Amino acid sequence: MEKNRIDSELLKEIEIFVNDLILKESSKNLTYHTVNHTTLVVKNAGIIGAKENFNADEMNILLTSAWFHDTGYIKKYLGHEKESMAIATDFLRLKSIDEETINLVSECIMATTFPQKASNKIAEALCDADMMHLGKEYYFEFAEKLRQELKAKGIKTLKKTEFEKESIQFFKAHTFYTDYCKREISSMKENNLKRIQKSMSKRELKTQIKSAQDKKYSRGVDSMFKLTARNQISLSAIADNKSNILISLNGIIISLGLVAIASKFKEEPAIIIPSVIFILFSLSTIILAILSTRPNISSGEFSRDDIKQGKVNMLFFGNFYKMKLEEYERAIKEMIDNDQYLYATMAKDQYFLGKVLARKYKLLRWAYNLFMVGIVISVIAFLLVFLQL
Repeated sequence: MEKNRIDSELLKEIEIFVNDLILKESSKNLTYHTVNHTTLVVKNAGIIGAKENFNADEMNILLTSAWFHDTGYIKKYLGHEKESMAIATDFLRLKSIDEETINLVSECIMATTFPQKASNKIAEALCDADMMHLGKEYYFEFAEKLRQELKAKGIKTLKKTEFEKESIQFFKAHTFYTDYCKREISSMKENNLKRIQKSMSKRELKTQIKSAQDKKYSRGVDSMFKLTARNQISLSAIADNKSNILISLNGIIISLGLVAIASKFKEEPAIIIPSVIFILFSLSTIILAILSTRPNISSGEFSRDDIKQGKVNMLFFGNFYKMKLEEYERAIKEMIDNDQYLYATMAKDQYFLGKVLARKYKLLRWAYNLFMVGIVISVIAFLLVFLQL
């Protein structure tokens, strides 16, 4: 009795049947195991079968198995292979296909259960066709769809780092069967594995950094910054007051000196030199006092990368007065959402306030020293003039 085998006409019927079945009855939560996935596996199976020199019967059995291998998802997620086998068996029996062929199709479908165990070359080809995406550039797009599908179906909810860990284990446990996939797909699969490992390492590093950033600081740290800022401001105010005293006093001295020179020039020409000396020292003192209080403002513009990398002190108006409000608000939000960045900025603010104070007091010290020396030299000059008179 001649066996009723699968032919090209029946394959066309199978394609129409499976497409209609998946489109009509498949859950909307399936983002990976869709009709597109099945079509791709069938395409992969055709390529592998041709490369492995399958005869017509072997190719037809392989393509039939590929079409039916995921149809069971319409009934259940876990253990779908048995449902897929049942759907394929019912359809093929309806088409009067012989039991030997049906059993071979069933065996191929069940071989796709992970960990895959193929007992014949057709099953090996189907397993490789189902996993060929592991060695393709579009793997990462498919992997994300699978992760979302597992979450939507309530199977497991995995963060990307967790999913990547499982993917690495999956890659290491998986091995291609056919010579074609070992030769043509394995190298790209290894590259994808390295990319996953690199991505996971980056995510773990970011997690460690975020964990360090989330570290809470004690009240003592806040008190330290408050006290330091208060002291810095007080010292700055003292320096400004001292500068104002010098400016005011020497301004009066210069005014009186100029009046004295103008009125006494003809009567006492000898006092001109001591008076000029005194005025010049007073003028130099005023210049130093003004320099000590003169503000130094930066460009007021910084790139987003500078802000993200924490290079900008957003607590000082000179760093943001030219920024747009939206950019300033974004920068402030990044700072207050990141304790490490915030405290680092406060530390920078204190540091640069200290640098400004150091410059102020340095110039102020020079101004007082110059004023003191000027008074001494001027008094000596006046005494010499009066003694000669």
